[in-house]
Amino acid sequence: MNLFPHGKGSCGKGMGTRMKDKTKIFEAYERILKQELVPAMGCTEPVALAYCAAKARSVLGMVPDRVLAEVSGNIIKNVKSVIVPNTDGAKGIEAAVAMGIVAGREDRKLEVLSEISGEQKTAFREYLRETPVKISRLKACLPLDMRIAVWNGSSSAAVRIAGEHTNIVEIRKNEEILFEKAAGPEADETEESCYGYLNVEDICLFAAEAELSRINEVLERQIRYNQDVAWEGLKGNYGANIGNVLLVSCEGGVRNRAKAMAAAGSDARMNGCELPVVINSGSGNQGLTVSLPVIEYALEMEADDEKLCRALIISNLIAIHLKRGIGALSAYCGAVSAGVAAGAGIAWLKGGDYDTIAHTVVNGLAIASGMICDGAKASCAAKIAIAVEAGLLGYDMYQNGQQFYGGDGVVAKGVENTIHNIASLGKNGMRETDQEILNIMTCVD
Repeated sequence: MNLFPHGKGSCGKGMGTRMKDKTKIFEAYERILKQELVPAMGCTEPVALAYCAAKARSVLGMVPDRVLAEVSGNIIKNVKSVIVPNTDGAKGIEAAVAMGIVAGREDRKLEVLSEISGEQKTAFREYLRETPVKISRLKACLPLDMRIAVWNGSSSAAVRIAGEHTNIVEIRKNEEILFEKAAGPEADETEESCYGYLNVEDICLFAAEAELSRINEVLERQIRYNQDVAWEGLKGNYGANIGNVLLVSCEGGVRNRAKAMAAAGSDARMNGCELPVVINSGSGNQGLTVSLPVIEYALEMEADDEKLCRALIISNLIAIHLKRGIGALSAYCGAVSAGVAAGAGIAWLKGGDYDTIAHTVVNGLAIASGMICDGAKASCAAKIAIAVEAGLLGYDMYQNGQQFYGGDGVVAKGVENTIHNIASLGKNGMRETDQEILNIMTCVD
């Protein structure tokens, strides 16, 4: 099989103009993939709360008899309606915090709730009944922001996570600061400067030339974990069973299977499945969306492992690139970024060069941008199916000589300019939309 039908590095004009930086760029991309493609069990927002609570209990050194969870509006939004794993169907902030305190393994981070015994489940229910867990909404904060304060008698501890799901920025014990670092864009820019290298052209070059032995482990884990969750979603009765609805009600073929597998993974994950997924951009749903449609097309095409892995490099890195400017949590549905990126990965599988991938991205973004995020819940699976369809339609358009042009709405001339516009839309333009969604969804003060 010809893995590079258009030749190595044939991703468009200008490739090679920055060859002196290629080693640095490739190292940055490897680092990004290793940082981003990590396992998580359960929706990442309640799991992050559980991790924060487990850490607070550890700092306190005993089981707290009183708890205060201070959280941003977006945390409330994304925890309200999703089942916390290993809780026998419990939802909400109180459940996530209580299980983190009772049985969370802080060393497992986003798999903090992956090892829960029957006795611990009983203890969790008793703790939730007997221990007050007060919830307060943080007023001035980052979109992803939480602070868990715990007390036992006169002893206290507090842990704050901000910006990203496992990013601890403050630890206190008895009002003494044990650890503190800056939170926010400035800190992120300093610590995560490798993200500044992201652009579609260089991502295509990296996909063609990357030394796969350096990143195979994370890609193979993504394939294995996410397929397992999708099959569980099809077998079980989870949420609205969107994956099965697609298989039953729509005509067959790889296009529908690609959407159904991604949706089924979300069906299971949003509704209590106790299997880990490999995430993307801090999101399990986005991790499922960038990978499962690409895997399904690779199976249909009988692509070898190498070509699949290189296609997953495209989908994963483009999704991260798209979502980075928007931020971890916003009113902009992250499934859109991931679905469009999946279309780009499928374009690569089909022999697409840089121009094809760039147009797939622009077309897909023009089609689906504007879909709102109203929290983690069963309907995420349906939104994923729509987003994947947008990515595929974006590719089909270009294959048929059709495209959207600069000046067509939010589309600008050039893929990077369009991505910039979408980032501005999601991060800034939809800020009031986000607040209105929160007002509709919750009355927590």
